[in-house]
Amino acid sequence: MIKRLLAALVCAFATRHACAFDPFVVRDIRVEGIQRVEAGTVFGYLPVKVGETMTEEKAAQAIRTLFATGLFKDVRVEAERDVLVISVEERPAIAQIDFVGLEAFPADQVRKALRENNISEGRTFDKAVIDQAEQEIKRQYLTVGRYGVTVTTTVTPLDRNRVAINFTINEGEVAKIRSINIVGNETYTESELLGLIQLQTPGWLTWYTKNDQYSRQKLTADLETLRSYYSNRGFLDFNIESTQVSISPDKRDIYITINISEGERYTVTGVKLGGELLLPEADLMKLVALKVGEPFSREKLAESTKAIAERLGNQGYAFANANAVPDVNKEKRTVAFTIMIDPGRRVYVRRINIVGNTKTRDEVIRRELRQLEGAFYDNQKLQLSKRRIDKLDYFSEVELETEPVAGTTDQVDVTFKIKEKPTGSVLAGVGFSSSDGVILQASISQSNIFGSGKFIGLAANTSKVNRNIGLSYTDPYFTVNGVSAGFALYDRRYDPRTLGIGDYVTETRGANVSTGYPISELDKVSFSLGLEQTAITVFADSPARFIAFVAVNGNDPNALILTAAWARDRRDSAIFPTSGTYQRLFSEVALPGLDLQYYKLGYQFTWYVPVTRTIITAFNTVLGVGGGYGGSELPFFKAYYTGGATTVRGYQQSSLGPRDINGVLGGSREFVGNVEVTFPFPGAGQDRSLRLGTYFDVGQVWSTQPGTKLGDNSVFGDISLRYSTGLLFAWNSPFGPLRMFLSQPLNSKPGDQTQKFQFVFGQTF
Repeated sequence: MIKRLLAALVCAFATRHACAFDPFVVRDIRVEGIQRVEAGTVFGYLPVKVGETMTEEKAAQAIRTLFATGLFKDVRVEAERDVLVISVEERPAIAQIDFVGLEAFPADQVRKALRENNISEGRTFDKAVIDQAEQEIKRQYLTVGRYGVTVTTTVTPLDRNRVAINFTINEGEVAKIRSINIVGNETYTESELLGLIQLQTPGWLTWYTKNDQYSRQKLTADLETLRSYYSNRGFLDFNIESTQVSISPDKRDIYITINISEGERYTVTGVKLGGELLLPEADLMKLVALKVGEPFSREKLAESTKAIAERLGNQGYAFANANAVPDVNKEKRTVAFTIMIDPGRRVYVRRINIVGNTKTRDEVIRRELRQLEGAFYDNQKLQLSKRRIDKLDYFSEVELETEPVAGTTDQVDVTFKIKEKPTGSVLAGVGFSSSDGVILQASISQSNIFGSGKFIGLAANTSKVNRNIGLSYTDPYFTVNGVSAGFALYDRRYDPRTLGIGDYVTETRGANVSTGYPISELDKVSFSLGLEQTAITVFADSPARFIAFVAVNGNDPNALILTAAWARDRRDSAIFPTSGTYQRLFSEVALPGLDLQYYKLGYQFTWYVPVTRTIITAFNTVLGVGGGYGGSELPFFKAYYTGGATTVRGYQQSSLGPRDINGVLGGSREFVGNVEVTFPFPGAGQDRSLRLGTYFDVGQVWSTQPGTKLGDNSVFGDISLRYSTGLLFAWNSPFGPLRMFLSQPLNSKPGDQTQKFQFVFGQTF
């Protein structure tokens, strides 16, 4: 009945705009009233052409069709002596859109949002557009917590049937979360639970994190965090009963209440395997993280089923499933699980596809693959391949997809979806360091030149202590089995006179060739051989040892230097490591035949230990030993120097170790130990880019050079170990990692050069 009534109304509306006439053969068609719309557009919507018969039904249809275009606010159909006359009144066009009071967003961002809702300059104006535009602008402000925003629209007619639209915006204040209440908690305190979630009340850092601004997405994530926290501690029946979000009448304050039901804590009484095991049960049970007698943990249960499925995936069962079936005893508050295993069919990898690499050659990516086409599917090798491709650092995204081959039951195709990112950089800038002062730097580099995976770079930087100019090139796959090859040319000037070291200046020019070889997925050895010439300048007040060295070896000694290194990287991340170890063994030898004959051996070991989910402890040890051979000694400019923001904090850079009345001499033995405990910055929530911490450092440099008496305080000062402690602030800024330290030396001696505030940009131990 309603549909018939609506149809009758539409027909009546259309008929009202069409004059009654008898059917006639159209001799001509005339369109009146158009200004911007082309006549051909109107002709295209008409249901009749010249020479055809026009009826009242076709007239009504023409009116309905033209109205539906949205281009006209009035349409009339008339007949004049067999001429069909279409009279239209166009809707005005939007000539311009302006904003007054818009500060929270760039105007282009709001224009884009309006354009996506078909509201932009050049489009047809309709009064309904105003309401739609106002709602879209308000929606933009709601995303940043401005719930009190008001929008007033002014429409100004212009010539040629156009209008100008002006939006006057009163942005209002940003609404802040004034309280978050958790109701129903008994086992854990409210403050403990609030410390887990991202949303929070205003704090002294929330201006940066914006976590005091309500967001439905953030609240949903926080509710899941609470659910995981309880379910990982045995609360199998935990439930979030309801959430209430209210806003004050002035739209400035938001109040959140979360009602939870903890339920009872359940203990695991048994875990067994069922289904088709395929592998020895004892081997699969080792993958089960959930243990009898412990509280139930959803996280451990998920880890167990995932590990079993991945273990079967390593054997070629790409679609293996492991599902846990619980047996709950509510009276005793216990739960037992049977993990049912369905391995599916063992499958082969028919083809490996790579898509999205418009610049990088296929071979550069394929040489990182550890899964082979035609071999059994191996999930471990595929994940390793994905990590290796990602570590190339040529791509912003690397996704792995596996699809069954149509018409088969034992074959799959694997696709790596790549999203490339810029791999070249041009840098020119100014920096500052607590030890080097003002630093000027410039560089140009390309780590994936012509999509070949090869690196080439040219860099220059200068400061009051260092000036470096260098050209380097590396081919990471000089051979098909991953042997790398490269070369470097460099010109370096080092002037440490402002550091309190014994006065001297060196200018070193050199060139080397290098190669590296991966001996496993985690281990790599590398070698380089280079020729180096060092021009040495000493002064009247330089240490006697420096002057004596120049007298024996000359002002510009040459050296043929061979270096060898081994590294093993087990860290979970190179940018923000939370677990794992990093080891490096390094040696440098000046070969016989030229002016210098010396050796240096070094070892570094770093261990990251997660204390809790957010607190990380890092242990770092550096050992070094050097000396001369064949009657030579370790050059003083190759000696070890310790102290500063990257070694023993709280002491000035390179200020520790043997010294005479003219300054620090350096040494042939080095020991540095660091312990750091870092945690999220208070008020930063889950933001990992801002961290605070405390540290303890120990270190020293000794010398076994001729004439040096270890511990001879009258000449060399006290060269026993130095200790320091302090606070650190770390920020992974968009320009690189920044670390600042406020240190307190614990056993400084007379003559030590201490420095309580230090910072370093772009380096960590």
